[in-house]
Amino acid sequence: MTPARHHAEWLSLVETSGPFLSMPVLLRVFPQGLEQRDPAKASRLREAYDDWLERGAKQPAVHHAWIRHVLTELLEYPPEFLVEGQAIPPGTEAIMANYGETLRPEFVLKHRDAGHKPLLLIEHYAPDQDLEKPVAGKTWKASPGTRMMELLHAADVPLGLVTNGEQWMLVSAPRGETTGFASWYADLWMQEPLTLRAFHSLLHLRRFLGVAEPETLAALYAESSKDQQEVTDQLGYQVRRAVEMLVQAFDRIDAESGRTLLAGVKEKDLYDSALTVMMRLVFLFSADERGLLLLGDPLYDQHYSLSTLSEILRERADQNGEEVLERRHDAWCRLLATFRAVHAGVEHEAMRLPPYGGTLFDPNRYPFLEGRAADTQWQTTSAKPLPINNRVVLHLLEALQVLRVKVPGGGPAEARRLSFRALDIEQIGHVYEGLLDHTAKRAAEPILGLQGAKDREPEIPLSKLEELAGVVVSAMDAGLETAESFLIAAESPGNIIPLPSGSPKTDYGPAEALVEFLQEQTGRSPKAIIG
Repeated sequence: MTPARHHAEWLSLVETSGPFLSMPVLLRVFPQGLEQRDPAKASRLREAYDDWLERGAKQPAVHHAWIRHVLTELLEYPPEFLVEGQAIPPGTEAIMANYGETLRPEFVLKHRDAGHKPLLLIEHYAPDQDLEKPVAGKTWKASPGTRMMELLHAADVPLGLVTNGEQWMLVSAPRGETTGFASWYADLWMQEPLTLRAFHSLLHLRRFLGVAEPETLAALYAESSKDQQEVTDQLGYQVRRAVEMLVQAFDRIDAESGRTLLAGVKEKDLYDSALTVMMRLVFLFSADERGLLLLGDPLYDQHYSLSTLSEILRERADQNGEEVLERRHDAWCRLLATFRAVHAGVEHEAMRLPPYGGTLFDPNRYPFLEGRAADTQWQTTSAKPLPINNRVVLHLLEALQVLRVKVPGGGPAEARRLSFRALDIEQIGHVYEGLLDHTAKRAAEPILGLQGAKDREPEIPLSKLEELAGVVVSAMDAGLETAESFLIAAESPGNIIPLPSGSPKTDYGPAEALVEFLQEQTGRSPKAIIG
């Protein structure tokens, strides 16, 4: 297994939300993979965990002993650096005046030099406290993860660790930057030792005090944040391709209807409607992950949530093949129902969702998406949604959920799950602005899209390429071996293929001239073009 695939495997097993360590950083710091597991230490960890499972929920002393075991035995935080109570440095608190609460950590991993800020703030909760849900009995209805974020900001410490014994959440919250959350689960440590190796490699004492400053965990996070632009660019590219796919679906459906379905719909409106659909999906994924909608409500999950819809479609595709999804069209109808619910709200005894209004989700903005004529009202006019098949919907959703990231050193792109809690407003705005530079045009003849270098994806009439290829074949059949003779034969209007500057005419034949043309169009190397 290559180091890149090794890191990709454990990354897929860690639950992340927001910025985390990037692949280039992991490959630089752990070029041979994660540190090896200590069997004796793992065995003692298993014994302590089993004891915690049996008695920890009922006996606070056992719960505290388990947490201390992880901190002092597994991560090897010594007493002189792991302080608590009165020994915690002053200023390591957050006063939430509006709620009458003061946040303080249970433990602090301090620096060996007294003048430095703490290295890690640690807080633990009862075993039954969900780290994603509000803390029971507190005035401020915030989750443990959010509370640690506020504490880190107030104390100006970048890293914190929150746990309930089972879940161990690493929080990265540098001031002025997007907060990242990464969670390990003790049960998974036993089932998937690779996750235990990752937790140990990243949070062991030496990652804070035993390496040079650029190699510390906080520095690795800072370095990884520079790679976030790559994530944003890749997301923008995938969203653009998804918009293109949706426009093509519109055109295919229109062609099947004899060009009557979208009669009167302008090209710009076709593109803008597809763009609006994608931005609606971005909003919904973001709102779901931030707890702004009803994710977790059984009725919402079953009939409205994009996350559960994506999981259902992917499961069906994996079981029966994506081609089967082309036979059904119910997923598109579900999207439209969700769009309406967000815009107008839902008031029902089984589910209540406040209306958000606005223009983004307004069903009357692009009525043809619902199969309604222009100037009709969604409250009074029956809808016959466009027959967008489920395969298209799956690819629209996964274009936003799964990033195809290039692996350093070549090889196939790695698929990484994207968390929308990782994206701030500026990054979403960057994606949107990139889409504004494009539009849709109806082609008068068949067009071939060429896959080029970054931001170079030319679309050339198929007739033009056939014409050029015909000239090459004719020239070769005529025995014209040099580009000089080839150009003479190609000088009919529209067939001229210019020589690249400085090329020796005697070494440049007709085939090379065609490759040169494709190279100029795509920005790719001759080797990539020829394959």
